[in-house]
Amino acid sequence: MKPEEDPDLEIIKARKMLKLREQAAATEKRRKIEDESKLVEKSKKQAFLKYIYDRGDEVLSAAESQYPSQTASVMNRILDLIERGDIQQKISGGELLSLFRMLGLNIRMNTTIKIEDHGKLVSFSDKLKAYNVKNENETD
Repeated sequence: MKPEEDPDLEIIKARKMLKLREQAAATEKRRKIEDESKLVEKSKKQAFLKYIYDRGDEVLSAAESQYPSQTASVMNRILDLIERGDIQQKISGGELLSLFRMLGLNIRMNTTIKIEDHGKLVSFSDKLKAYNVKNENETD
């Protein structure tokens, strides 16, 4: 009698195959639910982006990178207020940043100061470096 023909082994193999199919189905279902929730989050973000202006998208992306879960909560709450009609005007980037800071989320924004130098915009730090180099050369 060969081991492949043993009925007990066939039953065990069938049970294992059934278990593997169930696990694969559960994994696929979980993946589908995650994909749907990501789509809902993307659509909420797109809806929220319609209500912000004046560099609000930069504030939102900085907030999402620094405080992802808190930003999602704030964004959902603002969307609820917009849907209820409590907020009827668009939100500027400064107002959004101020809101996050009032909630205790100190969002760090990347800021640069540019000045005009001979018809070109130059960052303030580069201008100071050039000025310091010029002064060092004159004192030598």
